[in-house]
Amino acid sequence: MTSSPTQSLAHALATLGHPTVALVGDIMLDRYTFGEVARISPEAPVPVLRVTRDEERLGGAGSVAADLLMLGARVNLVGVVGQDVDAQAVLRLARDAGANVDGVVSTPSRRTTVKNRHIARGGPYGQQVLRVDREDDKACPKDVEDALIIRVRAAVAQAQLVLLSDYAKGVLSPAVIEAALAAARSHHKPVLVDPKGADFSRYKGATALTPNRRETAEATGIFPADVESTRKAGRALLDLAALDAAIITLDRDGMALFSRDGTELFAATAARDVFDVTGAGDMVVAMLALCVADGLPWDTAVYLANAAAGVEVSRLGSIPLTRDEVLASFGGAASPMGKVLTPSEMGPILRARRAAGARVVFTNGCFDVLHAGHSRYLARARSLGDLLVVGLNDDASVTRLKGAGRPIMPQQDRAELLAALSCVDFVVAFPEDTPKDLIERVEPDILVKGEDWKDKGVVGREFVEARGGKVVLMPMEPGRSTTNVVEKIKGR
Repeated sequence: MTSSPTQSLAHALATLGHPTVALVGDIMLDRYTFGEVARISPEAPVPVLRVTRDEERLGGAGSVAADLLMLGARVNLVGVVGQDVDAQAVLRLARDAGANVDGVVSTPSRRTTVKNRHIARGGPYGQQVLRVDREDDKACPKDVEDALIIRVRAAVAQAQLVLLSDYAKGVLSPAVIEAALAAARSHHKPVLVDPKGADFSRYKGATALTPNRRETAEATGIFPADVESTRKAGRALLDLAALDAAIITLDRDGMALFSRDGTELFAATAARDVFDVTGAGDMVVAMLALCVADGLPWDTAVYLANAAAGVEVSRLGSIPLTRDEVLASFGGAASPMGKVLTPSEMGPILRARRAAGARVVFTNGCFDVLHAGHSRYLARARSLGDLLVVGLNDDASVTRLKGAGRPIMPQQDRAELLAALSCVDFVVAFPEDTPKDLIERVEPDILVKGEDWKDKGVVGREFVEARGGKVVLMPMEPGRSTTNVVEKIKGR
């Protein structure tokens, strides 16, 4: 039986490896200030944003790095930050996400680029009311440029693909671009460029460029408005920079691929609600880089990148996606085990979800022999927030708590069954007898336990309530428990 195109794409994504990408570009800090708008200022006709919290994320090339890392790539990050508190935040976020930051140059000669978006909550996603930028987009001094070139060469030597993420903030000077291209040629590595400016000839020798409509028009003089004009623009791009491939992102119309061997491909965007286009371009570039670095052909890479961008625009802000989240866009092709995380994997995912305004619900248990009481309890818990994390006792702790002969189901089976429930977003196992340490790592907004814990004392209550969260005691299903199931089986 021949597989469908959707099945083939899902298989290609599910079987991707974990290549290393040398990512060179303009690293930024994205700061989000969330609040509520209830009135207009008496001082001027502007809304008053009452701030409730601030979030920090990697921006610019840092956002591409975060996307790559969440998709399973390894990243050698090369760029420039200042010597300020914002630089410290950038490096901390990059390290936490798993990037190798040995290639990042810290200099007192320029400030770290920061973009602060002010978001007024309204509905599930909120509305951006203001953006404040602090940046230095002049060319880097010669000593900084020289340091960058040394780091570029080292990063390229260890990678399967070179990605230049150009935001026109001064990092990708002609000398740095040429150094990256020369290093890639010497190591026979492909070079993917997310370009800026009107002169694409400075990227000559790259493997592929990924401009959007506006950037394509500025570089070629041809606005890609329809199929024919897009085709002309794509062919012009190939000649401008002597490329093997040109990929034009067409916002609501998807993406178009043109290659030196004559291949043409138009990938339409799946219909979905668009809440925020921030980060969609970064997600496209990240998925393309992951796929090409692992050896997939350009057409498959474009289809997967287009699918990833479609998921990204349904979120607020630039939020990294897991492979399983992209796989789910192909109609539920994702494996439930993609929802089973270690505590270290969980951290960046929860930070990203919180940055989008999600309320995190947490509950825990042994969940040995999953039954209807469990599923109803978990569904009610999920309804209290936007995301449900289930802490799962590992096998050794279940034995200590329940006695010899337990658990009946091993940890991996219990985790997979929980992850298969649509109401469960993530499952995280813990080895301790209580979930205290895990609760402090998850930092839930809502902690849920069964009402039978009313007089026992809920572990984590003080921590959650001290942070402004709440504890909810959920009614249990009468007569439905693992103990009852086991006793009934024994009785028969």
